[in-house]
Amino acid sequence: MNKRINDWINWVLYDELIAGKLNAPKHLLGIHEYGEGQIITAYRPHAVEVKVTSRTGKKVHTMEKVTDEGFYAIFFPKKEFSGTKYNLVTTYEDGTTVTTADPYAFDSQISDFDSYLFAEGKHYEIYNKFGAHPMTIDGVKGTYFAVWAPDARRVSVVGDFNMWDGNLHPMQLRPNGGIYELFIPNVLSGAVYKYQILTRYDEILYKSDPYGNQAQMRPDNGSVVADLTTYKWKDTAWVNKRKTYSRTDRMKMPMTIYEMHLGSWRKKVEDDDSGFFSYRELAPMVADYVKDMGYTHVEIMGIAEYPFDGSWGYQVTNYYAPTSRYGSPEDFMYFIDYLHSKGIGIILDWVPAHFPKDAHGLGRFDGMPLYEHPDPRRGEHPDWGTYIFDYGRAEVANFLIANALFWVEKFHIDALRVDAVASMLYLDYGKQDGQWLPNENGGNENLDAIKLLQNINAVMEEKNPGAFLIAEESTAWAGVTAPASMNGLGFLFKWNMGWMNDFLEYMKMDPYFRSFNHNKLTFSLSYTYAENYVLVISHDEVVHLKCSMINKMPGSEPQKFANLRLAYGYMYGHPGKKLLFMGQEFAQPREWSEARSLDWFVLDNPLNQGVQRWVKALNNLYNANDALYANDSDVMGFEWIDCDHPDKGVVSFIRRGSTPSKQLLFICNFVPVEYDNYEVGAPCFTTYKEVLNSDDVQFGGAGRLNSGKIKAIDKKTERMPYSISVTVPPLSTVVLEYDYTDVTPEDILKKKEAEKKAAAAKRAAEKKTAAKKTATEKKDVETTEVVKKEPEKKTAATKTKETVSKTKPAQTKAAVSKKTTKK
Repeated sequence: MNKRINDWINWVLYDELIAGKLNAPKHLLGIHEYGEGQIITAYRPHAVEVKVTSRTGKKVHTMEKVTDEGFYAIFFPKKEFSGTKYNLVTTYEDGTTVTTADPYAFDSQISDFDSYLFAEGKHYEIYNKFGAHPMTIDGVKGTYFAVWAPDARRVSVVGDFNMWDGNLHPMQLRPNGGIYELFIPNVLSGAVYKYQILTRYDEILYKSDPYGNQAQMRPDNGSVVADLTTYKWKDTAWVNKRKTYSRTDRMKMPMTIYEMHLGSWRKKVEDDDSGFFSYRELAPMVADYVKDMGYTHVEIMGIAEYPFDGSWGYQVTNYYAPTSRYGSPEDFMYFIDYLHSKGIGIILDWVPAHFPKDAHGLGRFDGMPLYEHPDPRRGEHPDWGTYIFDYGRAEVANFLIANALFWVEKFHIDALRVDAVASMLYLDYGKQDGQWLPNENGGNENLDAIKLLQNINAVMEEKNPGAFLIAEESTAWAGVTAPASMNGLGFLFKWNMGWMNDFLEYMKMDPYFRSFNHNKLTFSLSYTYAENYVLVISHDEVVHLKCSMINKMPGSEPQKFANLRLAYGYMYGHPGKKLLFMGQEFAQPREWSEARSLDWFVLDNPLNQGVQRWVKALNNLYNANDALYANDSDVMGFEWIDCDHPDKGVVSFIRRGSTPSKQLLFICNFVPVEYDNYEVGAPCFTTYKEVLNSDDVQFGGAGRLNSGKIKAIDKKTERMPYSISVTVPPLSTVVLEYDYTDVTPEDILKKKEAEKKAAAAKRAAEKKTAAKKTATEKKDVETTEVVKKEPEKKTAATKTKETVSKTKPAQTKAAVSKKTTKK
């Protein structure tokens, strides 16, 4: 052995390398300056020869085999190679030759500042550092790996590129923070890998990458190297427009959501666990259907990778990887991009409340509680058999905050629906006495989770304006949708679970008993403005023997369908955004199952077709009339007309929008009794027009409609100043439209009297004008006659004068003659 090599080698590190315990391999392997020269070392078990060459191959040097375990080294008296500008050419016992750049010659891609921000819980783009990232460094293509495992003794990258041998690519532990990293040349997109972790107790674990962007198709569970930078997005205009929306804007916008499970909406091959359509195949199918039905958004269940189909995606092992069941991450990007091109928003279910105990997942990641709280009273859900995140640990909080941002920034998701928020807020959720630990104040509130949720919402609003979060929160926790700056949790919307539970209980009752449970129908209006609500009929309501929506309804088959149309009509009239789970829009009879397609074949039944057309009509009415959404969170948006007669089973109410025009009046009849000439209070003295009726034949009803104009009469009701008379079919929703006016019957009477007086005055004026005209005309005639006589007189006088003039000379001549004679 070369003495220089022997003197340079740290034999303690060498022993750790051979024992598989070395967590600082760059201190032993790679290229190192040694005096005026340099030394290069490599660890290649089962190799028969290792050479060092220049990138061009012009320089070739054979390395010395230092030990039989496969440790090779070479010393150069002067610097022969610069930085990473060399390759290792390894020949193995089977004759295989592998040429690669040296992984241990490359610098770390994580800075001290990255480590500092992560330790503070404020590295909101940590997903660009951790995980597996294909990149080119110094002209060498490969993948950069980084993982947080502070309690590990050693971490190696293993995969199909190194025979899953943990000895070949041990990772370098950075000085602070428990971060391991390594750049491995020639590992490209599509490579399968895991982290092999040696615990403090000498246990070997194989873990998938917590920050990995793709995973193998179950039952395999390795991570897959994926490049998220190659997809060319086409939704720039959509994203830019989204940035202009404020919280208030969103509250006043329409939102009718179609909740979907992609794998069972439609299946490519039935009775096949892998018979799914791909993201790319689903994109036009989903977009066309959702757009035709009038939905504004889709909410997608179960996208982050999960091992068990029956969990529906709510027990996640890979938070940064869209499930491979339907394709690659790039395929999922295409799906989102395509729906955006059709004007459809995307809401993604997100699960920060808990995670499963699968061996390859986050649980006991480095042999110790890392992502989960170390105290089982804080760190486990006994009923669910899952771990709870340690929300107070800065790095764990960073993992979750960055993950929420990741889906919005990398995949252009518009909103996240946060699952099981109540289980995060309460330390005793689902636990018996002795199974939970109070907070520092002795209460049951999870202060760390509260702080995390506030932070997530605040950071999301700051970094991605227009994107928002929705809470599935089932308790009366105050301020769920209040801004974090006002000590609220900061969500924009909250699922209205109270309304859902009460309303479905009410609808399941025989109509006879509904009158005794009237409060279940009306109680939600007493708190509807306490939060910004989404009215939901979700997947949880149509599984596990709860029955599908149509089979929750009482009565004969026609009555079941009438009840369901009535229920949806009342739901769309009630304040709050709307969500309906797939299959319920066409009254699927069977409960939902993730293992099969929806029962599309039932659309051969005209009654199912009718419900589907009814939901489409409701969506169209909703989108066309801001009375149904603009004032969801304002008391002026809703007013009862009549909710005081449970014995009749009929309620009526008003929905108001941003203008006096196109306001809506709902009449809902919850009993199988038809009411003819039914008197309903009216808010103003005007004309009303029926715009929707669930009893219309096209929806499966009997066609008992209100045609033509419906005029209000001057008759007060208990709540309204006027009345209208309408036909209300049994088990129906009737919707009338009107333009609000302040004009009263007295105003109309005064107006008529004024018009009458004006008309009389006009007639008098006209008569007077006519009289004047007649008089004027008579005078004109007389004047004309006078004018005519005067010329005649003038003519006679002129003639007389002329006669006189003619006779005067003769007379004068005679006189002269007389005078002459006298002389």
